Amino acid sequence: MSAIPTAPQRDVVLRLRDIHQVYGSGDAVVHALRGIDLEIAEGDYVAIMGPSGSGKSTLMNLLGCLDVPSHGSYTLAGSDVSTLDENALARIRNRQLGFIFQSFNLVPRMSALANVELPLVYGRIGRAERRRRALDALDTVGLADRADHQPQQLSGGQQQRVAIARALVTAPTLVLADEPTGNLDSASTDEILRMFDLLARDGRTIVVITHEQHVAEQAHRVLTISDGLIVDDTVAPAVRSDRSVQ
Repeated sequence: MSAIPTAPQRDVVLRLRDIHQVYGSGDAVVHALRGIDLEIAEGDYVAIMGPSGSGKSTLMNLLGCLDVPSHGSYTLAGSDVSTLDENALARIRNRQLGFIFQSFNLVPRMSALANVELPLVYGRIGRAERRRRALDALDTVGLADRADHQPQQLSGGQQQRVAIARALVTAPTLVLADEPTGNLDSASTDEILRMFDLLARDGRTIVVITHEQHVAEQAHRVLTISDGLIVDDTVAPAVRSDRSVQ
């Protein structure tokens, strides 16, 4: 009798252990996170939801190495980033993290190509290699033919696709998207969600912060955070089946 095949083991990209985040002191103290434990594996497509003040933005800042926890450990790609200084965190942000923002954060007077090249400029990549990688990233999001266009010449959906290309150009360990459809109409939102789905199928590791239920439902796993704690962690049935014994 042949052995029963099992789903392949996937590397853990990030691991949070007993994460607390406290701001202020005395009567003004705020416990933004109250003991978060979380693992996200390579290829996961995760949405994080929660009401205003729940701690989801604080969690996003920690995942993006924009802040360090008051207590606990954060391991990204095998490195404990919770103990790093600002210079080391900046290198992590440039090389291992790709950011996508609600407001796109494109430089207005620069072309789409130049905007996508920016992380490589900061990473001191040579000009020819920068151009090649940026054009490849724009091609991935279907905008290679808009490389010379400035942001004001592009629709909102196209601008966000340029921002996605910029996030991908360094081949990051983790893509972080903060309310990526918040400034888009329904048609452009659908366009961006299709793009995330394609990236997930390609094995990218994606974390999306959103307050929109229909955006979260496109992810393979949905975390709900409330009062600084993860109160629900739901994996989509199809994904759960794929990871079970066949």
